[in-house]
Amino acid sequence: MPHHKTYFNWSTGKDSALALYYLLQDKKYNVEYLLTAVNTHYNRVSMHGLRTRLLEQQIAAIDIPGGILELPEQPANAEYEMLMKQKVTQLKAMGFEYAAFGDIFLEDLRQYRERQLEPLGMKTIFPLWQKDSRQLMEEFIALGFKAITVCVNAELLDQSFAGRVIDNDFINSLPNGVDACGENGEFHTFCFDGPVFKFPIRFSIGETVFKEYGTEETKNGFWFCDLLPVD
Repeated sequence: MPHHKTYFNWSTGKDSALALYYLLQDKKYNVEYLLTAVNTHYNRVSMHGLRTRLLEQQIAAIDIPGGILELPEQPANAEYEMLMKQKVTQLKAMGFEYAAFGDIFLEDLRQYRERQLEPLGMKTIFPLWQKDSRQLMEEFIALGFKAITVCVNAELLDQSFAGRVIDNDFINSLPNGVDACGENGEFHTFCFDGPVFKFPIRFSIGETVFKEYGTEETKNGFWFCDLLPVD
């Protein structure tokens, strides 16, 4: 059976960690690279707001080579697509055949990814696709993974949900309409321990800040919990 050379689109959160765990059990694929989008203006992981030092510690703990997709402060979609195309073209030249993602059920997002990658000769794999969100979260906890929320959508969750460790109490406290995995962008996490790590990532909890993005008409607010590396 062929072992397809695969890179994983690593977000630093729980879905990525569980999807990577699944993929590492599948002998059809060899995951040889973790790719993370980083906002170089703030030196933080895009969307999650995580300091890149913690990303580096994650990569070291997983022990799979990693790299970043460097993004400006507020990239337009066309600029993002151009930068991603350049990076994927490099990976294709290095022999990579598959791109892996932690998406669960957002069909439009999956189609977008496939549409962008197909012309570059890159196939896709979605290890968590169409699995039940609640069951995934329960499995994540049962496997011994540990994660903490680093960003929550203020329209759906209040400040108290930022900086919370993912456990059964967290799942049970989510309001109606909020996906258990935060698949609709309700919250983002930092995974700091579990079966894919050779050692846990050490950090301390910093301040929680509120930030808004978008235009006056489309403004959306988020609570960010800053995590501080402990070397």
